[in-house]
Amino acid sequence: MTKFKKTPYKVDVRDLINRPGTMHERHLDIVVPGDLGEGLVAVKAGSALTVNLRLETLHEGILVSAQISGQAAGECGRCLIDIELPVQVEFHELFAYSLDEAYECEVQDDHVDLEPLIRDAVVLSLPFQPVCRPDCPGLDPETGQRLAEAPELEPEEKRDPRWAALMEFQASASIGTDEDIQAESDREEK
Repeated sequence: MTKFKKTPYKVDVRDLINRPGTMHERHLDIVVPGDLGEGLVAVKAGSALTVNLRLETLHEGILVSAQISGQAAGECGRCLIDIELPVQVEFHELFAYSLDEAYECEVQDDHVDLEPLIRDAVVLSLPFQPVCRPDCPGLDPETGQRLAEAPELEPEEKRDPRWAALMEFQASASIGTDEDIQAESDREEK
C-alpha cells in the first residue's frame, strides 16, 4: 500500500464521498512544481495555473470537471525569439470509489489526484511548432538574422545548376485547343 503524499494537485473530497447529488465548486491556484512540456514551449516550473473545479458526487464516484488557464513560455520555432502563449484547457473525468476496468481514476485516501489529468491536458494543448505570429518570416539561412527585423534580406532564389540548360527554352506563346489540334491533323491527312 502506498503512503499518502500531499501535492498541490490533490483535492480533498471527504465531504462528498457517498453523498450522490452533492456538488461543490472550488478554485485552486497551483504553483507548478515541474515543467509541463518538453518542446519549444512549456508551462515552466514556478509559474501559476488557475484551476476552477466542479466536483459532483455520483453513485459510482466523483465527477470532476476542470477549467485550467495559465501561461506557457518558450521560443518561436521560426525566429527563436522568446514568446508567451495563453493556455486554456478543460477536462471531465470520473474518479471511481473502487477501481475496475471501466474507470481509469480512483478516489484514494479521500482525495482525487488531478496531476496526470492536468499534465496531459496542458501538454497536449501546447503547439509543437509555436510561432510569435502566424506570418513570421524566420531567420535568414545564410546570416542567421531575423528577417522581420531586416526585410531587405529577402532570400534570393537559387537555381540548381543541373537545370540551367532548360532555362534557355521558352514556352510557346500560343496555346492550342482540341479544335486546333483536330484542324492540324485534318490538314496533315490531305
